[in-house]
Amino acid sequence: MSDGIEAAEAAAPAARRTRVSGMDRALQILDHLYETGAPAGGYAIAKAIGAPLSTTYVVIDELVERSLLVRRPDGNVWLGPRLYHYGLVYARSLDFLSEASHVMHALCRTVEESVQICGRDNDNMVVLSMADGPGHFRVSSEVGTRVPLNWTASGRLLVGHLPEAERIAIFRRSAKASPTRKAQTDPKTLAELAAKALEERLSIQISETDFMVSCVASPICDASGACVATISIVLPEHKVVANRAFYADAVRAASETIERNLGWRDHGG
Repeated sequence: MSDGIEAAEAAAPAARRTRVSGMDRALQILDHLYETGAPAGGYAIAKAIGAPLSTTYVVIDELVERSLLVRRPDGNVWLGPRLYHYGLVYARSLDFLSEASHVMHALCRTVEESVQICGRDNDNMVVLSMADGPGHFRVSSEVGTRVPLNWTASGRLLVGHLPEAERIAIFRRSAKASPTRKAQTDPKTLAELAAKALEERLSIQISETDFMVSCVASPICDASGACVATISIVLPEHKVVANRAFYADAVRAASETIERNLGWRDHGG
């Protein structure tokens, strides 16, 4: 009897390791699809994450079976509906995103332009929430869009509170040329711009990511002064040039409102 117990106990860690390994592979697959932002086939995924092809196919099949992935007609897989439902529940539980979204919609009505709440995802800026403006102008980015930090006004703000050496290191490894070739790529210059933007609580980019599209952003800082997110107005370039002060004042006021409502800013200013 004791021999059987000892054998079972010896096998338990191995079983746990197997489950953890399977979980790790599943997360690697999901992370790969999330980071690339595009469907992919099993062979491409296995190669990207450095996993055996047979193992990858087994895990993919299990994720598809559980609706964590969906298989497309071309055989590639993409993130499944179960993840979307998890995300909805998670989003509802976030006081920050709930409050920020409320202010975002109010700002959208005030300026009559598209407004976004953005956050940082490692070396990228990601759109967390968005309210479309009432006009015909539409922006290409949607919720979940990820772009290099140096391409956007929000991206610079999101690292503005970090020490200079860390800012330089981040931009040195992450800065890329933008589609318009107008985005700054020099790490030291970007680090300086980031610190200045955070100090002024305002960052503006004009046609750096998309031609004729501008962004006016302000930081949302927690009680420690760290920029945890941004709120930004996305609009045609000519409107910023013609009425910069109006949009700058509006977006600053919105970010300060979010901070006050969350208890991160003294109500006296």
